[in-house]
Amino acid sequence: MLSAAGLSAEEEAAYRLLVRTAGVEPAELAEELGVESEAARRTLGSLLAKGLARAVPGESDRFTAVAPDVALAARLHRRQEEVDRARQAVEQLTGEYLVHARRREAAQLIEVITSRTALREQLRLLQDNARHEVVSLCRAGHVAMTSQENTEELAALRRGVGYRVLYESVLLEEPGMLVNLAEGIRLGERARALPTLPVRMIIADGELGVLPLIQHTGGLTQLTAALIRPSSLLDALGALFESLWERATPVSLTRSESPLDSDHLYLLSLLVAGVSDKSIATQLKVSQRTVQRRITHLMEQAGAQTRMQLAWHAARENWL
Repeated sequence: MLSAAGLSAEEEAAYRLLVRTAGVEPAELAEELGVESEAARRTLGSLLAKGLARAVPGESDRFTAVAPDVALAARLHRRQEEVDRARQAVEQLTGEYLVHARRREAAQLIEVITSRTALREQLRLLQDNARHEVVSLCRAGHVAMTSQENTEELAALRRGVGYRVLYESVLLEEPGMLVNLAEGIRLGERARALPTLPVRMIIADGELGVLPLIQHTGGLTQLTAALIRPSSLLDALGALFESLWERATPVSLTRSESPLDSDHLYLLSLLVAGVSDKSIATQLKVSQRTVQRRITHLMEQAGAQTRMQLAWHAARENWL
């Protein structure tokens, strides 16, 4: 406990013994501490040198402690001054480091990944380490893993990480996608859709992004991806996401302002997002006739004659 005052464990034990006694001789100190006489003498000599012990007046072979508030307070004060000076030096060094860091580490702002295994692992680590929010652009055709394989998102959602995911409409027609999407939305994912997306990417907490870059050569896909750390490029990708997000169609299961139940709201979301009746029926495991009957019910509820009018009414009435 007294290491902050510069005492070793042996010195602290000896000093505590001196505090509790009127005076002890070196031999008595050795016996009480359970050490050799020579070790006790060295420890006692160290305490004397540090001003923590003194000879008992009139008894040169007996020693007692100097009052703690006198001896230790002064030592702690000196230590605090040393810590303050060290802190100032650290602040100065940190300033110098930040001035030169960007030039020194420019090459580390972007790291190239050329392996599917490495990309898959990086995507998992990025989501496992996310603390606040993950945003993602999901194009059709998986590169590293399918949406069903991305169990890291579900785990992150369960621990409270926010997700905003923008899907390319054709992706929603892939087998099993709608069921997986509904599970994510139930856990808190905010989903939207657009007919097409310019890139696929994922950004965690605005601090780390992954941007797959695909080069098609001779019918084969050669994987290249960029791991992007805080930089103007990462800021630009974040701005791109926000711009696309603002004009995308929400995909919802529940919405307090909507008069629709969860089934009809989800169906309307998919319809407005451009998913075909056949794909909706196949993935939700209902007949295409059932899907069309539900759409007709929505049109009647909205007083719409066409699906375009239904979409317009849903936007105007804030159903989605």
